[in-house]
Amino acid sequence: MLEVRKINVSYGDIQALWDISLTVNEGEIVTLIGSNGSGKSTIMKTIAGLARAKSGEIAFDGVQLGRLPSHRIVELGISLVPEGRRLFPDMTVQENLEVGASAKAAKSLKRSTLDFVFDLFPILKDRSRQVAGTLSGGEQQMLAVGRGLMARPKLLLIDEMSLGLSPIVVDQILDTLKSVNAAKDLAIALVEQDVGAALSIADRGYVVDHGRIVGEGDAQSLRCDARIMEAYLGVALTKQAE
Repeated sequence: MLEVRKINVSYGDIQALWDISLTVNEGEIVTLIGSNGSGKSTIMKTIAGLARAKSGEIAFDGVQLGRLPSHRIVELGISLVPEGRRLFPDMTVQENLEVGASAKAAKSLKRSTLDFVFDLFPILKDRSRQVAGTLSGGEQQMLAVGRGLMARPKLLLIDEMSLGLSPIVVDQILDTLKSVNAAKDLAIALVEQDVGAALSIADRGYVVDHGRIVGEGDAQSLRCDARIMEAYLGVALTKQAE
């Protein structure tokens, strides 16, 4: 489905990514894990067309994303839930969700998708007329995920989902994502600093450190790899096992 081959990305004279290669297969949940500032978010932005690779290739369902604008990438089936949620705080919950259905195919299915999102997150239905800026942090993250789903994606990119949220809310959203993945065969790429949370739902993972991929494998193997967990993520394996 998604193939990223040896991409290099720079911000001005500062190189952020070096020869990043990864894949996300249909129906998979793949996580990118690593410390803050390791380059995970840059990878997501580059896939979504918000940052540009100076070399390398990104292909989605055989289509080269190359220099496609971000709205065309959404139309192809990739939707990004950005770090920090980036909601429209003065618009209602329902208005924010409807913004997510801007692509032509998604717009024609807006009503059924809206019902689907409300079934996933009933609190959003209850607060559909409430302005987004007055929601709690957890509710805002549910709204951001719901808005991403309104685009009817084949691949949902989620950047730093748990930032500022309580563990209970994080677990609730992760359970919802897992159910959507199973029910809709939706591929998910998840960037997350909470290693345990990310690996709890992922099929596979990549470890990112200083703009490079330094490890990869199935989720269970990564959780049991003391070198990766301690050297790159600063997580003691004994604590993770508990």
